[in-house]
Amino acid sequence: MKQELVALTGNDAVAYAFKQAKPHVASAFPITPQTEMMHKFAEFIANGEVDTEMILVESEHSAMSAAVGSCAAGARTITATSSAGFALMWEVLYIAASLRLPISMAVVNRALSGNINIHNDHSDAMGGRDAGWIQLYSENAQEAYDYGLMAFRIGEHPDVRLPVMVNYDGFIISHTADALYMLPDAAAYDFIGPYKPAYSLLDVENPITIGPLDLTDYYFEHKVSEMEAHNKAFEIVRAIHEEFGHLTGRTYDFFEAYRLDDAEIVLVILGSTAGTAKDVIDEYRERGVKVGMLKVRLFRPFPAAEIASALSGMKVVGVMDKSVSFGGWGGPVFTEIRSALYQSLNGMPPVHNWIYGLGGRDTDMNQIAEVIEALREIAQGKPMDPVNLLGVRL
Repeated sequence: MKQELVALTGNDAVAYAFKQAKPHVASAFPITPQTEMMHKFAEFIANGEVDTEMILVESEHSAMSAAVGSCAAGARTITATSSAGFALMWEVLYIAASLRLPISMAVVNRALSGNINIHNDHSDAMGGRDAGWIQLYSENAQEAYDYGLMAFRIGEHPDVRLPVMVNYDGFIISHTADALYMLPDAAAYDFIGPYKPAYSLLDVENPITIGPLDLTDYYFEHKVSEMEAHNKAFEIVRAIHEEFGHLTGRTYDFFEAYRLDDAEIVLVILGSTAGTAKDVIDEYRERGVKVGMLKVRLFRPFPAAEIASALSGMKVVGVMDKSVSFGGWGGPVFTEIRSALYQSLNGMPPVHNWIYGLGGRDTDMNQIAEVIEALREIAQGKPMDPVNLLGVRL
């Protein structure tokens, strides 16, 4: 498939992907650093490039409420948010997933208040990791664009029917121009296909009820149906990854295994920091150090068995979390990785956690090297705290 090489910011790349899906409705409320993404999409509407009804609302809570209403009415629906806007959606995030509405949402990851901070970490999306949404994480604008397309196929699959959030790091990806390949509009839409809603509130011949009172009689069973949808999503995501790879030549999996085949030391990372880590890993490889990286792309549902298999046999695992679970033991990715490895058939390697980059604190190559050096010492038997901080002023 011939593709166009372009230079776009992450926000513009995702806006293009959403345009190519031809959504019927977009609900929007501005918040940094998401605003430019919906500005670009509004430009497409104004120029007649996409026939989408743009609903401008008074808050992010209303943006998600409008998305729920339009998707329940049978419309392919998109929205986007960041940080406190995501938090304001909190109640309605659960409703969207519980009603099995395949809304596609760009989450441009940004720190949560207080204090007020507009820069990147993963506090927002990690706060909603148990809301029932499928969560995809992107390293760069190319992955954000690609997942912007695949999100519709994943969420709208009849065996899934769940909302999907495409996460990409605020400013680092959203506002930075990057080179990426884009599909032609027709090819992208052929891949996604027309929206086929499972039901519609506007179908008066087949009336349904949305969001009724659901007490002790059936609430539990409805939650089980959500759990089953997440379990089924693994197979669907894998199949869509494979189809997208045949179409574009870009290979995707639940995670990227970077120089992991013969690795003894491994970093586990989400998002844009993986790009920095790859350069540091390459330098260590030139020195004969067997270090690799597992970059998680699919965080919800969490591919525990596949990750445990990939990490089994390692001497030590270092998990880097760009968010903190206050009062918990380590960050959210760390706890997932340890849980996945707990019943590993080949034995559980030591797993250590580094909290880093909160509020957009720079994470450079020297800091990644600091983590690798610490992991080398742990592999040689040196005791070290399981949970650590990286890049904090002393």
